[in-house]
Amino acid sequence: MRDCFEVRDGDALGRIGALNVPRADRTVETPALLPVINPNIRTVSPARLEAEFGAEILITNAYIIRGTDDLRERALSEGLHEMLDFSGAIVTDSGSFQLAEYGEIDVTTREILEFQHAIGSDVGTPVDVPTPPDATRETAEADLATTEQALADAEAVDTGEMLVNAPVQGSTHLDLREAAARHADGTDLDVFPVGAVVPLMNDYRYDDVVDVVAAAKRGLGADCPVHLFGAGHPMMFALAVAMGCDLFDSAAYAIYARDDRYLTVRGTKHLDDMEYFPCECPICTKHTPDDIRAAGDRERERLLAEHNLHVSYGELRRIKGAIREGNLLELVETRARGHPAMLDGYRALLDHARQLERHDPAVKGSFFYCSAESARRPEVVRHHDRIGRLDAPDRLLVTEGNAPSGDRFDAAWRLLPPFGPVPRALSETYPFTAELPDRTDPAACEAAARGVAALVDANPDTDVTIAHDDWPDSALALVPDSVTVERLGARPDRDGA
Repeated sequence: MRDCFEVRDGDALGRIGALNVPRADRTVETPALLPVINPNIRTVSPARLEAEFGAEILITNAYIIRGTDDLRERALSEGLHEMLDFSGAIVTDSGSFQLAEYGEIDVTTREILEFQHAIGSDVGTPVDVPTPPDATRETAEADLATTEQALADAEAVDTGEMLVNAPVQGSTHLDLREAAARHADGTDLDVFPVGAVVPLMNDYRYDDVVDVVAAAKRGLGADCPVHLFGAGHPMMFALAVAMGCDLFDSAAYAIYARDDRYLTVRGTKHLDDMEYFPCECPICTKHTPDDIRAAGDRERERLLAEHNLHVSYGELRRIKGAIREGNLLELVETRARGHPAMLDGYRALLDHARQLERHDPAVKGSFFYCSAESARRPEVVRHHDRIGRLDAPDRLLVTEGNAPSGDRFDAAWRLLPPFGPVPRALSETYPFTAELPDRTDPAACEAAARGVAALVDANPDTDVTIAHDDWPDSALALVPDSVTVERLGARPDRDGA
């Protein structure tokens, strides 16, 4: 087990954790945001990030510091914490981004890790090879071999109390991602960044991001803190946390501000297009869009960057609250409705419902059915997988109506979309206390029909009758032929989406 990370609460694959960073003498609560600090440009100072935004951890680039004479001398003489004026944990990158951009860098893993240790970094990074999305398998395998050698080189460096990243690469080849993660987990390294996903996010390929992270998570143990490299937009934090990411680094707050772009949890707006600010942060409550447009360039950039930070930190607090309350997937669904690409990401997340189910708590507060996607949630999968454990009588009625008064059946269970058959004794237990709309959609009925099929498959000798309240044909077609089907009553427009 890794001593540096402890999981304290969870929902889906999301978790609230504690990352112990011994060199900084800090324990960072996750999910956590790491603002990126450009050593040459400080839009918001690290001291203000700590004092005003509550930043516990940040990230900067050791390769840039090493290659800039005055920065290198200051970092070596003063130490990174003194140079940046930040007392929290500091993560340093190695130059891998520059390697991806320019094709080569003039430093080895040993050299850059020794430099990171010398300047006082708390979490260092080896020189891995970020393979871009859609690379050929041959390229991805060759790059991955180089990255795995970098991890071996990193293990051989005496880094003392400094934690070390073990990046997980593999491009969009999911089996390579999983294998790379399993290899990284087998090292003595400490934090596990999923790398080379920024091009996917830039192209709004959030479904591919989910698949890549899911593959990495399959190869990593539950004690592995996962950093989603380059994930800085708050609109996708909830989705990434639900998939099991613990750390995010953001240069977006500053980069977007330089282009007069304003971050929200539903996307990005341009300052020129705004008449009102839809936010309650200190910047937006004290200024109007006209005020900020009238400011000088540096002041406008600072104000927008501060708003972008407020909305990012606010979203992470909202996510932590959702994990505590057990409604993280409801938050993810809300965010998914803000952008079609996010909806693709949410649907991809539910493609991995069985993977989520293995970690999802069995008991939470309430289950809200909000859309057809809710029929695919881990709670539904869990019920269908376990329905065979229920003791079914010889003659069973499963009904959306009330239990009958006669003795035609040995028992009458509830027919509860999207779950399907539910013994009445379980009606007051999670998730069968679900809040459902009156107009149940076809997806919920189809999921319930699959639950009926699972019950029949597990109890082939039980005589099952279902009484439905005007199910659509698409759901009835999924009910096994051995089941007697009765209709309770009709309701208009039931086949509507």
